[in-house]
Amino acid sequence: MPARPLTLEERLSARGISRRQFLKFCGAMTATLALPSIFTPRIARAMNTSERLPVIWLEFQDCAGNTESFLRAASPGVADIVLEQISLEYHETIMAPAGHRAERSLDEALERHPGQYIAIVEGSIPTAAGGIYCTINGHTALSIAERVCSNALATIAVGACAWDGGWPGADPNPTGAVGVRDAVPGLKNLINMPGCPANVVNITAVIVHYLTFKQLPATDEQGRPFFAYGQLIHNNCERRGHFDAGRFVESWGDEGHRLGWCLYKMGCKGPETNSNCPSVGWNGTSYWPIGAGHGCVGCMSERFWDKMAPVYGRLPNVEGFGVEATADTVGAVAVGAVVGGATVHAVASALRARSQPITAHDGAETLVEAASRAMDVVEQIAGPVKPGEAPATEPATTEPERAIALGVLDEREDRRNGDTQ
Repeated sequence: MPARPLTLEERLSARGISRRQFLKFCGAMTATLALPSIFTPRIARAMNTSERLPVIWLEFQDCAGNTESFLRAASPGVADIVLEQISLEYHETIMAPAGHRAERSLDEALERHPGQYIAIVEGSIPTAAGGIYCTINGHTALSIAERVCSNALATIAVGACAWDGGWPGADPNPTGAVGVRDAVPGLKNLINMPGCPANVVNITAVIVHYLTFKQLPATDEQGRPFFAYGQLIHNNCERRGHFDAGRFVESWGDEGHRLGWCLYKMGCKGPETNSNCPSVGWNGTSYWPIGAGHGCVGCMSERFWDKMAPVYGRLPNVEGFGVEATADTVGAVAVGAVVGGATVHAVASALRARSQPITAHDGAETLVEAASRAMDVVEQIAGPVKPGEAPATEPATTEPERAIALGVLDEREDRRNGDTQ
């Protein structure tokens, strides 16, 4: 009777990776994919029982930065994943064969796994002059990409270069460098993972998602996974509070820089870059560029070498507090936010009072004056507010809601008077 094949967990254990580390990895993948924690056992089970996934990794006009990022994964290391869960059929940088033998490995992989392999592309693809600016064994990168990606189960474009041309595709782009989506238009199941480099945690999470659910993760209109590119860095940045309070680094090494203040004025592109960098970190740690004291360069953004340049140039017209407002102004708005429901009504009352003074009913003059001051603050930050932008009437309140509110007030009054037990 043939022996039962070992599970991934058992094979990892033989390599010194404990069950605790394996489950920690599965939990990290669950969190990265923005899934509830109840999916961790399912991911662990899928990783243990799934067949090895054939992967063909192509490199074209690149610096191998994404490969370097991939090789520095942790818990467990990519070396373990490559050897035990992924069948890496072809990767020029880390494969043993070279020359014609390496090309034979590619040919054999395509023959053995037609339509069943994942194609990972790193680097841009030149299209000028018939694509002669990047050739391998006499074949252009363009023809290789068309051959491999067209027959893949899915294609993952890793890094800025494979997404939209990256550095080689920056102006004036002499080689006509483009990303996979433009080089091989109409590809099915194309996942774009921009970054310079892409984060290995996200690359691994895409593969884990497929092994677990037998489908690729949901993507935006540009083919980027929502779990990795669905939020602005600015919204989750550890320095966001300093931005809102108007505390900025003015020069490298100044007091604000030492205290961890916002890097917006030093050229940080976080307010216009979508990425989960703040939550996943790099190289198996919680560290990332902004956390290390350097602004985001926007490498997850489209054509960032052109659109986000210069690196230390300040972005114009960023929405939010702090850029033009003083700390006092921001504080006034923050106080208004605490009393949100009353503020909405107050602003609406102020608008009505401005356009129709008779609506400033008796006893509400103070409220209207306060609302007018709040409106001044809002207009200072966001510009004039038109009367049509505010509610015309108070929000409706149901009888039960009124009764509850009155009951609470009566109870508080009784407590003040000492009438309750």
